[in-house]
Amino acid sequence: MPDIAPTDPHGFKRRGVLFVLSSPSGAGKSTIARKLLAEEPELEMSVSATTRPIRPGEVDGRDYHFVDLERFRTMVADNAFLEWAHVFDHRYGTPRAPVDAILASGKDVLFDIDWQGAQQLYQIAGGDVVRVFILPPSMAELHTRLSRRATDSTAVIEARMGRASSEVSHWDGYDYVLVNDDVERCFAGVKTILAAERLRRSRQTGLIGFIRGLTR
Repeated sequence: MPDIAPTDPHGFKRRGVLFVLSSPSGAGKSTIARKLLAEEPELEMSVSATTRPIRPGEVDGRDYHFVDLERFRTMVADNAFLEWAHVFDHRYGTPRAPVDAILASGKDVLFDIDWQGAQQLYQIAGGDVVRVFILPPSMAELHTRLSRRATDSTAVIEARMGRASSEVSHWDGYDYVLVNDDVERCFAGVKTILAAERLRRSRQTGLIGFIRGLTR
């Protein structure tokens, strides 16, 4: 992964943050992601490719890159994805080239992916990846939130609840775990994590040269 452009007033570069948000469906991850993008101009969303049908109100290229199964398989064969997974009878993947372009433009990248994608991304990019898992306050509350959305059938909601238990079991594969019992408090926690991770010594790639200048 490339370094991002200098953002420090002293002029040295830092490595870009690949910031992953994961959660069971309905736990509030998308809401927090939207708030984060609105308040963080140096952060840009990675748009996944998917084989699932487009939903009313969605825009191709903004919400997802909607592709057919043949095209998705070709992209897998061409190593065009940083990560991909098979979820609810459809495939989802993160195209590699746009992520590299975002980092090269001087921004960090936000990923809305599940634990499988987070694990694959970490295997590729290692220390550049920051993984945050968002938990619901309870499974009963999660069910209530899914029902309140009124976008899924009862069968789909039950399937999501079944998958939620499996997703929660992978909490220990993340660097940070937050409970979203209050969206503003959870959002504040996510912002704090991002700010701290941007300041990690290991990401300040020009720090050694700066320190040498101080000690001459």
